[in-house]
Amino acid sequence: MAFVSFLIPYFVIGADIAFACQTTDDFVGASSPGDIVIGGLFAVHSEMLHPEEHPIKPVIQNCAGFEIQIFLQTLAMIHAIETINNSTLLSGVTLGYEIYDTCAEVTKAMASALRFLAKLNSSKDVVEFKCNYSDYIPRIKAVTGASYSEVSMAVSRLLALQLIPQVSPASSAEILSDKIRFPSFFRTIPSDFHQTRAMAHLICESGWNWIGVIATDDDNGRFALESFGVQAMANNVCIAFKEMLPAYLSDNTFHTKVDHAVEKIVKETRVNVIVVFMRQFHVLELFKKAIERNVNKIWIASDNWSAAVKISTIPNIRQLGTIVGFGFKTGDISTFQDFLRNLHEKPTDNNKFLHEYITLLSVCAHLEYHDFQTCISNQSQDDLLQNVENKHQIWRDDFLNANIEPGFIHSTILAVYAIAHAIKGQCKHRNCKDPSAFTPWELLEELKKVTVIDDDKEIKFDSNGDMSTSYDVLLWKEIDGHVEITTMAEYDPEKGGFIFEDEEKKKEFLDLKKVQSTCSQHCRPGQMKKVTESPHTCCYECVYCPENHYSNQTDMDDCYRCNNKTYWAPVNSTTCYRKTIHFLAWSDWFAIFLLLLSAFGVVLVLLISVIFTKNLNTPVVKASGGLTVCYIILFSHFLIFLSTVFFIDEPTEFKCKTRQALFGISFALCISCILIKSLKILLAFSFDPKLQNFLKCMYKPIPTVVTCTGIQVIICTFWLIFRTPFVKQNFSIPRAIILECNEGSIVAFGIMLGYIAALAFICFIFAFKGRKLPENYNEAKFITFGMLIYFIAWIVFIPVYATTFGKYLPAVEIIVVLISNYGILCCTFLPKCYIIIFKQETNTKSAFLKMIYTYSSKSAGSIAVSQISLDSKSSGSRATISDSCKSEKNSVNGNCHFQVPGQRLIKGKGLPKNTARTMARKRLSSI
Repeated sequence: MAFVSFLIPYFVIGADIAFACQTTDDFVGASSPGDIVIGGLFAVHSEMLHPEEHPIKPVIQNCAGFEIQIFLQTLAMIHAIETINNSTLLSGVTLGYEIYDTCAEVTKAMASALRFLAKLNSSKDVVEFKCNYSDYIPRIKAVTGASYSEVSMAVSRLLALQLIPQVSPASSAEILSDKIRFPSFFRTIPSDFHQTRAMAHLICESGWNWIGVIATDDDNGRFALESFGVQAMANNVCIAFKEMLPAYLSDNTFHTKVDHAVEKIVKETRVNVIVVFMRQFHVLELFKKAIERNVNKIWIASDNWSAAVKISTIPNIRQLGTIVGFGFKTGDISTFQDFLRNLHEKPTDNNKFLHEYITLLSVCAHLEYHDFQTCISNQSQDDLLQNVENKHQIWRDDFLNANIEPGFIHSTILAVYAIAHAIKGQCKHRNCKDPSAFTPWELLEELKKVTVIDDDKEIKFDSNGDMSTSYDVLLWKEIDGHVEITTMAEYDPEKGGFIFEDEEKKKEFLDLKKVQSTCSQHCRPGQMKKVTESPHTCCYECVYCPENHYSNQTDMDDCYRCNNKTYWAPVNSTTCYRKTIHFLAWSDWFAIFLLLLSAFGVVLVLLISVIFTKNLNTPVVKASGGLTVCYIILFSHFLIFLSTVFFIDEPTEFKCKTRQALFGISFALCISCILIKSLKILLAFSFDPKLQNFLKCMYKPIPTVVTCTGIQVIICTFWLIFRTPFVKQNFSIPRAIILECNEGSIVAFGIMLGYIAALAFICFIFAFKGRKLPENYNEAKFITFGMLIYFIAWIVFIPVYATTFGKYLPAVEIIVVLISNYGILCCTFLPKCYIIIFKQETNTKSAFLKMIYTYSSKSAGSIAVSQISLDSKSSGSRATISDSCKSEKNSVNGNCHFQVPGQRLIKGKGLPKNTARTMARKRLSSI
């Protein structure tokens, strides 16, 4: 570069190159006459020179920094117009052009726009002020350009005054889609909305969320930054820093701010991805500084510089890292390349840009490729004007083709063809040889309906004036020692996805994920992000998912909650697990134990039935109420043991409804029969006349059993109809579901048990009354013990049942049922079985009568004494029994006689033998 600076002052150019604007015609960069003239606005130079003298005068200044890529766009416009003129598209009508250099400055572009607005054939380029421009015919019918969005915004507002169509091949700012503010603006490229969304998708799919953004401080840069910020937020991407560089290279702070931006990039070590929305000459300066600081990042290029050859040929550009960009979709530009090969044969009289380029070729001819390109960019028009010696002209055939950016060339040609098709539509029924045949606003209406064929595809402007073409995703790769710009994928704006040509291209895309650019480490599945004090949501800590929550993806903001009713999850879980279904299964050891007890009870019932059947006519069996009553009681015990089966295994609606009803009715039947037995025993051995009369009234066996059992049947029926038990899922245990029977109504359940308890209590009272019966046949005493066992079991059951939960809750009820059932069964039948089996000598009629006679004798004597005492009290006598005997007139042989029930006169020494036998027979028959 020092060599270049040293040589440049010695190159001298002829005085005929006068670029300074003396007249308005000098202001035109390139022109050609035609029936219909199209204007062009291109930033062929990157900056406008500003005068140093004071005061500053309103003079249009010269420019510096020749831009090869944009010069090629002017040639593309010229080539397209010449191709149209040589075709039959506009038969008999020729297109002309006037192309102006905006020098990337709004002020100079506005001057060009003023000339576009000037009245046709006006010698002084006068712009008339009118209230209605409907019939106004300006110099041009339409405008192609400008190169930059900021310039297009300003120019479009001027052109909208007369609704002159403006079709830009490069201005992508999203705001230009607003047809309220820019009603005459069109473009042959997508808006930045699609580009920024594509960038955000690329960043998101590559796993990056902590990035930096550098943009120019102008309308285009600010709008692009705003659009990208929205898209980044939608894709959970955070912007670590934003750096804004001055829009113009002539700004005194430009280099200082570039240094500051590079310093920021170096400082932010966690930021490895930088998005750059800048013009090419800005990027050149930034990259030169970054190479000096050995910065190595991934750079996301906007469409403005993603295919810039002059940047890709910077020395040591590969040291910067990986550059991925989005470029406009290209088409077939082979005819344009042929046009460039014959460009040196074109005259330069009406093309100052071409003349300047040829001059620059001569000035920089001795330099190598990159230095040659830098030399061209660094020359200003003032430098060339100072040269007085005309150097020998040279031509480099390969240089222009090597600097082509296909996307911009294609979109420029497309813009010209869109205008040409609109003109064709206006010229169908008009003589367009006459420039006043139609007005620009009529051409604007036609342009909205234009359809252009591009690569066998029909494309048109949408309602926003945009052509929704796709993007090429470009990757800068080092091939054979130099960087080449290759197409890695295609981005479809409508579908919002990437399309790969082959697996190798896809692998290149996936390789980008190897670079980390995150504020925090990725949270693994089973973790979630916990936002720290940083204002950015991308800066977080990774914490484990709590219990019953899970995450199955990386970097999840929240853990999903498991369905607590059926699923659970431990801490740091990546999935939910189905809860284990718990119930008292057949295979459970405790269930097996209880079933064995129930089975043993059933066997015991059957054995007792067999024993009683074989000893049907023995006194013990007859004294037990006979075989019918015994069978009913044993059958009820069998049903009670059977009901325990319904408490085991998976609960069902049938089991829940059956088990309590079966148990309740069976137990009521059992207690009812035992109650009848208690009444019968008490009736048989009671010598109290009043009690006997009461017992005779109460003792109705069949009605009593039916009534007592029927009440329980009614209770259970109402329970099953109105509040029937049902299967319930109990979720009280965190990792299990307990299947259990909900009783439907605790009140009904309590009434059922309470009714059984009431029967048992009555039975207990009657049995207690007869507890002093003959020892060998004292059934009442054992019934009393059985009822006591029942009460103890069920009194203990209530608190245990209320405090127990889980699958063993049914087992608690089974145990109580078995205890109470075994207690009553054993107390009722085992003593009798013992007598039948082991004391057969007492199980005879004579032994039974003897026992009754002995018991009756004692009972009769006691009753006689009691009766005399009662009679003496009623007569008011306080005499003793002996005194009564002495005073008794009817005494025989000095003995005392007593009046007892059933005998008119009983001697005081005791009952006669025949009387005792008679009473024994009556008791036996009663029992």
